[in-house]
Amino acid sequence: MDSKTFGRQFLESTAVCRDKEQLHNGRPPVPEKPAPTDSILVQLPAPEMLPDKMTSFLQLIELRSSYRDYNHSSLNLKELSFLLWCTQGVKMLTPPGITKRNVPSAGSRHALETYLIIHRVTGLEPGIYRYMALEHALHREELDGNAMIKAEQSFNSKTIVEHSAVTFIWTAVSRRMTYAFSNRGYRYIFLDAGHTCENLYLASEVLGMGACALGAFSDESLNDALALDMDKEFAVYAASVGKI
Repeated sequence: MDSKTFGRQFLESTAVCRDKEQLHNGRPPVPEKPAPTDSILVQLPAPEMLPDKMTSFLQLIELRSSYRDYNHSSLNLKELSFLLWCTQGVKMLTPPGITKRNVPSAGSRHALETYLIIHRVTGLEPGIYRYMALEHALHREELDGNAMIKAEQSFNSKTIVEHSAVTFIWTAVSRRMTYAFSNRGYRYIFLDAGHTCENLYLASEVLGMGACALGAFSDESLNDALALDMDKEFAVYAASVGKI
């Protein structure tokens, strides 16, 4: 298939749905995947307790870059809380299924979930966690014993992930977006992931850390490591973070 044909088919498949009967079908999806009822969440430092770093915005934009080499220092919970709040923190919840967050999203649908491969964060055991944005807390995922290694090896640049303090993985619960925008919602999901990753870059720079976006990975392997049903939820983007 040539690029012209692919482009036309993509535009047709994601065209704005003009048939209102295809939209808002059934109950609106919830804005967050719930944790198991018996789960003990790790509460993060509240946003109002996070340090307010003064910085020059122009300098921040000019210094923003991708960092692939990290030292072996650990993040603390306040630093991780800061990064999560800046990338997916919830400022307001409004029915039905709409959240106002610190990043833009088409229709405020916010289809993304944030998974974390944690290597070095003070007070947390290494493992795979999920950010519970509504609670501003972490849930440790109960996955296969080799899930962390399998997730790391899913990336083409796996050494960056292995040497990071934390690697963010953003997955999309597609119905949150397609409920409002039909097939065109898939386009908005990837736009939203870009907004989120850029906030991670800027927040990392403020803290004197480095971030590196990661888009090259095996979809099948990474989704399998996170035990995701690819018809309903799938990985779309990732980024490593560490001290430099």
